[in-house]
Amino acid sequence: MDNKVKGFIAGILAAIFYGTNPLGTLQLYQDGINSSSVLFYRYALAVLMFAVWMLFRGESFRIKWGHAIRFAMLGVFFALSSTTLYLSFHYMDAGIASTILFCYPIMTAILMIAFFHEKFTWPTTLSITLAVTGIALLYRGDGTTTLSTVGITLVILSSLLYAFYIISVNQWTPPYDSLKFTFWIVFFGLFTVLGYSFVVGDEIQLLHGVREWACAIQLALMPTVLSLFFMTIAIKNIGSTPSAIMGALEPVTAVFIGVVIFGESFTTRLAIGIILILSAVLLIILKSHHHD
Repeated sequence: MDNKVKGFIAGILAAIFYGTNPLGTLQLYQDGINSSSVLFYRYALAVLMFAVWMLFRGESFRIKWGHAIRFAMLGVFFALSSTTLYLSFHYMDAGIASTILFCYPIMTAILMIAFFHEKFTWPTTLSITLAVTGIALLYRGDGTTTLSTVGITLVILSSLLYAFYIISVNQWTPPYDSLKFTFWIVFFGLFTVLGYSFVVGDEIQLLHGVREWACAIQLALMPTVLSLFFMTIAIKNIGSTPSAIMGALEPVTAVFIGVVIFGESFTTRLAIGIILILSAVLLIILKSHHHD
């Protein structure tokens, strides 16, 4: 398969899987499980899944000490991005948080221009505009919700950290395949989560029953193992900004889950929003194909 095709398919899959983040998180919050515990189970189970996957493939866990520092930095960026997003769910509706979170492609594009001299072309500008407009249309608010300053700050910080993560992955090409690369990021992310829970004084709560464990497994597998694995492939093959724009499909996934699983209504406004987002993704793909 052509590397760019592989990159775009991976970017789409990464966004769809990452869009399932609120699914297990909100269910566990409803059961009284705190943010630190949700994050701990998400990362601990993800590390276990990656380890089993690597053992099954006969993959070595060995890395260079110098590379461990870089992996630790990436793990901190990604884990703190997760932490601030999960905390924001306590201050605002998950739908609003998911909408605001999407400023990370804009941050990624600006950072790439400012520090790595990437050209900001009109297709990229138009793609981001279409995606942001589309995501604004996906928001289901009734206009009476007051936005929390703390919540907004947490989501914007989450976006910025995720943008740093995407750019850092793009700027580093160590001699490891995507599986080992992602394993070590999640491994160090787990220690970041444990450090956070210790600092804020949260105890790691025990999970009870099939539903809570199913939610934890879903969070470990879909928005962590699969999303991170495919995002690594996407960044390496198509670059930071296009991979970030593919993330517009995350809230589309949230809408799909809401309609199919929770029986929410599918309106004309949602349909227009999804069409705009898909247009943004298609424009980035066509732009890339035109440059080949």
